[in-house]
Amino acid sequence: MRDNIIYRCTECQNENYIGTKNKRNHPDRMEIKKFCPKCNKMTVHKEKK
Repeated sequence: MRDNIIYRCTECQNENYIGTKNKRNHPDRMEIKKFCPKCNKMTVHKEKK
């Protein structure tokens, strides 16, 4: 029941990371603070539509 999701940087809109989540336990969109290589700093990455 785990689905693959793509994380997108909120500042430069670059798709940097791929992860998985259980949509039954976490139906809302995930938000993680990760390093963006294009921005060269830690930014908030949100789940892509």
